[in-house]
Amino acid sequence: MSEAAPAGDIPPYRYTAALADEIEQRWQYTWEREGTFHAPNPTGPLADPDHPRAGAEKLYVLDMFPYPSGAGLHVGHPLGYIGTDCFARYQRMAGRNVLHAMGFDAFGLPAEQYAVQTGTHPRTTTEANIARYKEQLRRLGLAHDDRRSVATFDTDFYRWTQWIFLQVFNSWYDQDARKARPVAELIAEFAGGTRPTPDGRPWAELTVAERRRVVDDRRLAYVSEAPVNWCPGLGTVLANEEVTADGRSDRGNFPVFKRNLKQWMMRITAYGDRLIEDLDTLDWPEPIKLMQRNWIGRSTGAHIDFPIVPTDSGFAGEARVRVFTTRPDTVFGATYMVLAPEHELVDALVPAAWPEGTKDAWTGGHAGPRAAVEAYRKAAAAKTDMERQSETKEKTGVFVGAYATNPVTGGQIPIFIADYVLAGYGTGAIMAVPAQDERDWAFAEVFDLPIVRTVQPSDGFDGKAYTGDGPAINSAAPERGLDLNGLEVADAKAAIIAWLEADGHGTGAVTYRLRDWLFSRQRYWGEPFPIVYDETGAAIALPEEMLPVELPEVDDFSPKTFDPDDAASNPETPLSRRRDWVEVELDLGDGPKRYTRETNVMPQWAGSCWYELRYLDPTSADRFVGAENERYWMGPRAEGDCGGTDLYVGGAEHAVLHLLYARFWHKVLYDLGHVSSFEPYRKLFNQGMIQAYAYVDPRGSYVQAEEVVERDGAWFLGDEEVRREYGKMGKSLKNVVTPDDMCAAYGADTFRVYEMSMGPLEMSRPWETRAVVGSYRFLQRVWRAVVDEQTGELRVTDDPADEATRRLLHKVIDGVRGDMEGIRFNTAIAKLIELTNALTRLPATSREAAEPLVLMLAPFAPHIAEELWRRLGHDASLAYTDFPVADPALLVAETVTYPVQINGKVRGRIEVAADASEDDVRAAALAAVESALAGKPPRKVIVIKGRMVSVVA
Repeated sequence: MSEAAPAGDIPPYRYTAALADEIEQRWQYTWEREGTFHAPNPTGPLADPDHPRAGAEKLYVLDMFPYPSGAGLHVGHPLGYIGTDCFARYQRMAGRNVLHAMGFDAFGLPAEQYAVQTGTHPRTTTEANIARYKEQLRRLGLAHDDRRSVATFDTDFYRWTQWIFLQVFNSWYDQDARKARPVAELIAEFAGGTRPTPDGRPWAELTVAERRRVVDDRRLAYVSEAPVNWCPGLGTVLANEEVTADGRSDRGNFPVFKRNLKQWMMRITAYGDRLIEDLDTLDWPEPIKLMQRNWIGRSTGAHIDFPIVPTDSGFAGEARVRVFTTRPDTVFGATYMVLAPEHELVDALVPAAWPEGTKDAWTGGHAGPRAAVEAYRKAAAAKTDMERQSETKEKTGVFVGAYATNPVTGGQIPIFIADYVLAGYGTGAIMAVPAQDERDWAFAEVFDLPIVRTVQPSDGFDGKAYTGDGPAINSAAPERGLDLNGLEVADAKAAIIAWLEADGHGTGAVTYRLRDWLFSRQRYWGEPFPIVYDETGAAIALPEEMLPVELPEVDDFSPKTFDPDDAASNPETPLSRRRDWVEVELDLGDGPKRYTRETNVMPQWAGSCWYELRYLDPTSADRFVGAENERYWMGPRAEGDCGGTDLYVGGAEHAVLHLLYARFWHKVLYDLGHVSSFEPYRKLFNQGMIQAYAYVDPRGSYVQAEEVVERDGAWFLGDEEVRREYGKMGKSLKNVVTPDDMCAAYGADTFRVYEMSMGPLEMSRPWETRAVVGSYRFLQRVWRAVVDEQTGELRVTDDPADEATRRLLHKVIDGVRGDMEGIRFNTAIAKLIELTNALTRLPATSREAAEPLVLMLAPFAPHIAEELWRRLGHDASLAYTDFPVADPALLVAETVTYPVQINGKVRGRIEVAADASEDDVRAAALAAVESALAGKPPRKVIVIKGRMVSVVA
């Protein structure tokens, strides 16, 4: 709480929490009424040629916008928001036209889960949460342009989200041009004969359905029936990025299973190379870039085709199993193959009976291969991906009853299914080389399979699988014109790829760990797809004039989850129960017809992929953003510049999910000519976390942190000792401190200064309520330097500052400007404290020092700064007043203090003129330590200019 003192002892004009509250609310109202922080656009309704920054150099500062939870903000949430506000306020005073806005990521599971539990519509809950957030953020004095605020659930917003989806759907990726192009151009190339169809037939000979399939197979947004991450606990599928390393949902920590479902996908993998390459153009923290590179996981190697040996399974045609491997040079050591249990070829491969010579260990104890495969698949489906790929689990699998031919040896090798191979990675099949892979070795041992070394181990190696590099061995087939023996890895890879391509057994290839983005959710609270299906089941894009497709009202918000053990059942989405909405008659250009709407919705990430663009032009009705406004705020600065927002601040936890998805959408929009920047966020800054202490009583229960006191190095709740823990802040831990509490106790300015002074913005730090009083007292001293606490009059004189004050002032100005540019707010505040302490020791403050102090304080404590600026006689807000600039002449030190060491220990100090010669410094230093030398001449005297003098006795 604020300083405890008898009411009668408080000077009448002292800066207190009550006075802070009055000042802050008054200035917040003034800023709002006068539109102080409105940023002018170059054109359109938000243009303002009379604005003080119209035509100035622009700066776009962006926060990762919040999901408005019902709990509201605790003191950790606004750390980044206050940081961007301080930076934006400084840049505005430094002469730039600053855009800084705040919106809300309003779709999402929490509101929907609450709706399932209570029947409260998610919009009702979310609107109330947004209103609460807005009030909390307003109380902090954040200088946002409120005209630009958006929420992703607003139909005016998600109309354009649906429009962008249509741009993706109506595009394909041209690998030769390395860009997305409209599907209409692809169709024109097929029709004109400049691009061959997949099977070589003329376009005119293809049926309508065949043409549609050819095009749909190329679209950047497409429907696919493939293994997905099904989460029964949430009633929806999840993208790979939403599943934790231990195979559970990132939200809610529910188990996740693989299921085959028809889903919307986005072909983000087409952009794999560009997503990696363009990281080099970004000013991002290196750990974040590394996380993206690793997630994309670009690998070079080869696709190799293994012909299937015919069986009595009824499989027709020349079937092959295609694998991708980064080590095609080891193919001579491939002694068996493994398919994912879900692989599309498995059912076709399984014969009625086990082939002659099948080993008992291969059968899983089943009399026939079909029963064995069915049982194994059921067991694998009950495991998470993490469980399936665990290095420590026992290797399991079952022979499918079929063989493939190793293309280089000509030998037949058995085909297994095993759960450590996943259908969603690579081709869902591997060639197993046990001598060069530890998991393959372990599997080979369990199933009694051959092991052939194809890489010479290093000297002294006596282990099992050798995973290092070395010359190729046992890798020759002279009759096929192939000999890799003796070649090192790079040469061996090149040789085998050339042979595979020449003989039609494979091709060199690049693959990615990145999977196509799963874009469907079996929920209610999300953006509806602008897609309908015709009588053939084909997906048809709605025309732009039919947007937005609005969410209908429903009585039941819960998705019906199917039994995880029943792979044949399907989920029922809330929208599918509104048959009057699902089944619709539309005229899409060829007369009224009956169509069926898509009943999945888009994921929460959809709106957050492009919201920064809508801030630029939120009133635009004919475009998602006007071209001129987009170029002004986000266009490239020069040739080769990526463009994008000038500063993006948010948590490092979004390193993959949001940032990767947003980059992909932005690149599609760039390729299609809708934006001028090819990256959305030029500079990224990750703020740290504010953590807190929690306290546990002897029964293991958390107790209210604010009631705990420290005595003799221990912590007590009353007379009972409790244990202290350090970590997150949360309701369940009973250690939440809200910004509302801090504003009531000290004022918003104190809270802002404390959060910015706790340490570097990028570092996590512990919250300590008792330490807030230090920032409170600092602001009281600033107030006292300008206002007489007894009379309320100014204690500011027009007399010039003395030389020492003037030099300190300009040193602080220079330092604060550098700190503000470098986002080093804690050190900037330390410099302001130093200046303030010097001023409060003087009988009066010179206006020459008072006004720069107030202006430099303004980014951190804007309300008190505005109030003092007004009291200093200025009528206009200081928001657009020039930030102080240091006089270079006053930054040159007149004297320098040198510590003087003798044999490494400081024995004295000297103060000499800053321009003193080395001889003069040496002479002064020897004179200062004459007694310590006891009349003995030194062996050596070393002068380090401006720093120290070292004497060797």
